[in-house]
Amino acid sequence: MLPFDAILFDVGGVLLTNGWDHKERAAVIQSFDLDLTAFEAFHPEANERWEKDEINAQQYLDETVFYEPRSFTHKEFLDAIFAQSVPLEDSAIPVLQELSASQKYLVGSLNNEAREPNDYRFAQYGLRKHFEIAFSSCYVGLRKPHPEIYKRAIDILGLAPERILFIDDRQTNVDAAASTGLRAIRFIGEQDLRRQLNELTVF
Repeated sequence: MLPFDAILFDVGGVLLTNGWDHKERAAVIQSFDLDLTAFEAFHPEANERWEKDEINAQQYLDETVFYEPRSFTHKEFLDAIFAQSVPLEDSAIPVLQELSASQKYLVGSLNNEAREPNDYRFAQYGLRKHFEIAFSSCYVGLRKPHPEIYKRAIDILGLAPERILFIDDRQTNVDAAASTGLRAIRFIGEQDLRRQLNELTVF
């Protein structure tokens, strides 16, 4: 008997770089010669709603950047956000590809991401062909580490929590997933992940 029925991956920090975290935001803000402190004052609340799909990209940018006239467009700024998404240096993508090809498990994502960057990342790096299901925050209206996003995944999958394996790079998210009964492991690199999966007899 296989140890799990479903394996869910975080995306940023596991497969790809974090698309819009502190480092990425600072780089983009600098490239447009904006005030990072001013931007960060608006970002948290607006980003929370953007990642839960309560507002779209244009509304997010209106609140954080375009509250005054700018010499660049919404599209130019959004394209700069997209450009921050590249494969992680020590990515779990090869593991994802291997698990997907085995067809032994239902493979999906459970990640925090706004709709436009999420759709871009999935399409640009061919993740959709490996994900049979996606519990992205923008699709379910919930964000990690809130326990409800994990409970929603359990309900939709219709599986016992212990039959679901979750992989994330942040300990807070791993702990929150574990509190709902999921088996959760922290990602620190491909080889360590393979070691953990071998110990769990996934491979």
